[in-house]
Amino acid sequence: MIFVLGGTSDSLMISDMLTKKGANFSLSVATEYGETLAKQHAKKVFCGRLTKAEMLTKWQTERVTAVIDATHPFATIVSETAMEACLEAEIPYIRFERTREQTDNTILVADVEEACTVANKLGERIFLTTGSKNLPEFVERLKHKHIIARILPVSAVIRSAEELGLVADQLIGMKGPFTTEANKTQLEMTQADVLITKESGKQGGFQEKLAAAAELNIPVIVIRRKCLNYPVEINQLSELPEILTQLEVY
Repeated sequence: MIFVLGGTSDSLMISDMLTKKGANFSLSVATEYGETLAKQHAKKVFCGRLTKAEMLTKWQTERVTAVIDATHPFATIVSETAMEACLEAEIPYIRFERTREQTDNTILVADVEEACTVANKLGERIFLTTGSKNLPEFVERLKHKHIIARILPVSAVIRSAEELGLVADQLIGMKGPFTTEANKTQLEMTQADVLITKESGKQGGFQEKLAAAAELNIPVIVIRRKCLNYPVEINQLSELPEILTQLEVY
């Protein structure tokens, strides 16, 4: 069986492809929201976060023959754990990695801390399109700024943002990706003067964010994603069937 580490739109496309191929696979996600989406694309869905030991046990029980890692580009801990587990279990590991997008006219930073250091010097109204995971750190490091956070319209996510002290005019509950025009409208509506985003790739609507900010002459701070040394990496869905055939894991 093929074990797909998901939680992204990439993993859903991979699941659709595996279904068409008649492959035996399981799609793993970390959240209930992800589980809801996953069940529309895979018959076997696992919801929960796994340690390396749990991965090894589950993969042995389910006779997993290959792992496809299609997690978010910033979920590097999961990827590192999966690579270690695959090496130990002698199971092929395939990483579906989003291609890097051009980042002209942006300020590139390594992490949230550096992003906040730069943002504190650039403006007062900071528009975040970085999700909810790092929101506590942004709130802590941008104490004297007006934060506008665009997050998933899920009750648990919105509740966690409110618990951090963010109020209605600081929250946009919408699911992306967004067009350039939609981004522009939201930036104008909130009177943002700085945009912070992650190097999430085409699937995350990265270029549309940059284009909208450029039209409004708003500086963009881009948090770079960590580069990992994947044993097998593909960047296009069309590459996957050949790789799986070579590994004889269908």
